[in-house]
Amino acid sequence: MEKRDFIASIGNTPLIYLKSLSELTGAEVYGKAEFMNPGGSVKDRAALGMIEDAEKKGLLKKGSLIVEGTAGNTGIGLVLIGNIKGYRVKLLVPSTQSKEKIDTLRGMGAEVMVVPPAPYPDPKNYRMIAARIAEEEGGLYINQFENESNYMAHYHTTGPEIWEQTDHQVTGFACAIGSGGTLAGVSRYLKEKNPQIKIGCVDPVGSAMYSYFTKGVAEVTPGDSITEGIGQGAITANVKPCLIDQCHQLDDQTILNMVHFIVQKEGIFLGSSSGANLCAAYLLAKRLGPGNKIVTILCDSGQKYVSKVYNPEFLAERGLKVSGRAEDLFPVLDRMLG
Repeated sequence: MEKRDFIASIGNTPLIYLKSLSELTGAEVYGKAEFMNPGGSVKDRAALGMIEDAEKKGLLKKGSLIVEGTAGNTGIGLVLIGNIKGYRVKLLVPSTQSKEKIDTLRGMGAEVMVVPPAPYPDPKNYRMIAARIAEEEGGLYINQFENESNYMAHYHTTGPEIWEQTDHQVTGFACAIGSGGTLAGVSRYLKEKNPQIKIGCVDPVGSAMYSYFTKGVAEVTPGDSITEGIGQGAITANVKPCLIDQCHQLDDQTILNMVHFIVQKEGIFLGSSSGANLCAAYLLAKRLGPGNKIVTILCDSGQKYVSKVYNPEFLAERGLKVSGRAEDLFPVLDRMLG
């Protein structure tokens, strides 16, 4: 029997065939089940890649302090891997993140500082505070947004896995942008394997990525999304390598409708960033049509978002509703295609 510890269990997640989206688009649509990583999300890959890169550079030794600004999942990966390797982890988390994530991080052993949201590069922004604390306390600011070992982790693992799991037949990949690492690493790897592979992206309101990929200028759009882990206002080192063929902007209601549709039709309980990714996959699959194989990322489980994404009272306070009905979702997405 093969002995695989936590770290060796990161990656090699399965592709799940999404029958409902496939039937609606005529293409084959698959979700890469990153919620099955041992830390529960796609961010396990980035956390491991960044830590191993820092170790190779001699920046970490047993007892070292890692500091990061995170919406939650990267922090989970960092603290669990840090526990194994003997590193202390201090995390700066915006107060907009779910209570489940914050409680989870603390329960795992991280020192968590919750700070009010502030735009980057405001000195009160959680990433700016993390950088200052790392300097003051002699820690390593891991900096997932500018650390290129983030996207290289996906270039070396996620991209090759998708290529092999589809028997080299993948024709499209689509997802949203958090730090940019997943989209950059996967898009670059797949385009190198086959330049004809199409890459799709979606961006929530209040973020600058839609403007950047459609106009070439990063303009933050009006609005404030409840989605966690995606959307940003700056072009970082992990965004620049992204190779994008189409990009669309999504509102929260559309993203919510998708996660509720998928749990009802596919039995997969997901967070809001996965809902955005599934919208991206649908839009790309609908555009490319029959005979194509489209892959997206199922980032993490909905268990971290029960108090928000799956809470009708929370949603109603923000003018949102719970609906998994196809008629509330797909006509909206179809209009985006013109």
